[in-house]
Amino acid sequence: MKTTKILLLFVFSFFIFSCSEDKMDEVNMELNDALNVSAQSMVPDVILKSAVETTATDIAWYATVYIEHSAGTWAQSADADKRINQASATTFNNSWNQLYDVMNVCKVIIEKTAPGGPDESNQYARGIAQLLTAYNLAVTTDMWGEVPWTEALQGAAILQPKYDKQSTIYPLIQTYLDDAIVSFTAATNISAVGDYIYAGDKAKWIKAAYSLKARYYLRLSNVDANAASKALTAITNGFGSSADAFMFKAYAATATGENPWVQFLADRTHLSVSASFYNIMNTRNDPRIDKYFNKVGTAYVPAPNGTAILTQGGVYSTSAITNSTTAGRTLPTPMMTFHELKFIEAEAKFRSNNATWAAALQAAVEANFVFNGLTVAQGTAYYTTVVLPRLTAGNELKEILTQKYIALYEHEAIEAYNDYRRVPSFLTLANPNNALVGFVWRFPYATSEEQSNSANIPSVNIFTEKVWWAGGAEK
Repeated sequence: MKTTKILLLFVFSFFIFSCSEDKMDEVNMELNDALNVSAQSMVPDVILKSAVETTATDIAWYATVYIEHSAGTWAQSADADKRINQASATTFNNSWNQLYDVMNVCKVIIEKTAPGGPDESNQYARGIAQLLTAYNLAVTTDMWGEVPWTEALQGAAILQPKYDKQSTIYPLIQTYLDDAIVSFTAATNISAVGDYIYAGDKAKWIKAAYSLKARYYLRLSNVDANAASKALTAITNGFGSSADAFMFKAYAATATGENPWVQFLADRTHLSVSASFYNIMNTRNDPRIDKYFNKVGTAYVPAPNGTAILTQGGVYSTSAITNSTTAGRTLPTPMMTFHELKFIEAEAKFRSNNATWAAALQAAVEANFVFNGLTVAQGTAYYTTVVLPRLTAGNELKEILTQKYIALYEHEAIEAYNDYRRVPSFLTLANPNNALVGFVWRFPYATSEEQSNSANIPSVNIFTEKVWWAGGAEK
């Protein structure tokens, strides 16, 4: 009897303890932190990160200085202009980690929407994740060259992934875009919720995929003899007008929701108008000057590249595109514009000896004038009086790329940086530190990689060694 009582007491105590543990687990659970998030719920995250972290912040802010759209006149931007600490592993550590973070989220979406996955019916989310994987992977390899990919994003299974050659990665970028096109074409379960770019319009996502294919095909113009023809094939299914452009359109006129360039200007004022860029436009009497730059008093005062004094405003002209008006604060982030595609078409046709390349160039110029608040007629007049006379034999490609360089100011600086690295002969940069220290041909590898994957990091000199598609040797 005594033994029975002891046993019953033990069972009762165990029951009470177990119930208490279950209750504590319930109490300690963060009910607002879901353990299983649907693919659709993850779409806004990858779109936002791709637009803001990848396209509209640090990478672009450094690229605009390197390519001399802007001159760095304060703090880190001044260091970039003077080539101070540019080879430091800390300089782009945040950008590196953010890129792999967003690609990891894309990977989860792709897994969830695979055949047999919990969200296999959501091919729309799958297409977005595939396209944004290609987009972010391209930025990663374009900036750093050799990067981890085939063994990356494996968690504890592979803690030290190998670095893949750029020549291996670029075909994979095209495959992701091809897969995205297939997914979008098959998509029937479509939600506009969280789609801050095309609001549920799969036809426009397909056009974006083809337009990006053209961009990445032409990127290989130095290493693929068929790059131009491949780009032209993709363009036939790309953007049909500016209404199709790949743009993030969800900013708000608030301190935490505004366009990052506006926030960067308001909070830090690191950038001023570049003298070399201003001179290119001024020589051409370019009507976009008034749209691009602010005056200091009654005159434009551009900052001398690489030698400007330190200032947070009031000394040199700043961007008029980036401004504190409601229109400026909510200005979309261009991930790929219609005018960029038309410039790609002009270059690809010129390289292919297609006589209609000049018409594509004119269309590109006119589209950019409209993009910047001017008229088609003004763009036509500029093309006729300024651009056309410069299209002399042997100067055609230089002028095509110069006009593209002007058009990509300021929020499309990443692509301008890529164009110069691909075809440096089209532009004469003015920063004296290019000769004293060196032009930044590629980004230094991140601190996080030095600390966790040092055995696999290629040894590169960012001032002398180019990435593969720019003519560099692969490691």
